[in-house]
Amino acid sequence: MEEITIKVKGMVCGGCENRVKNALSTIEGIKEVEANHEIGEVKVKAEGVAQNIMEEKIEDIGFEVEK
Repeated sequence: MEEITIKVKGMVCGGCENRVKNALSTIEGIKEVEANHEIGEVKVKAEGVAQNIMEEKIEDIGFEVEK
C-alpha cells in the first residue's frame, strides 16, 4: 500500500474536508483518506491508484491542487 500526500488549496472547514474524503473514497483502490484544512493537506492510502486520478477528483469538486 502506498501513502500519498497531496497539497490542496481552498479547504476552509471540516465540511470541505468531508467533501474531499467522500469524493476520494469513491475511487476503487483507495483504502483511507485523511484531510486537514488547517494545513491544506490530504493523505491517502491506496493500492494501484495513480496520483493524478486523485488530483483530478479533488479538482472536479472545486478545490485546487498545488503541484
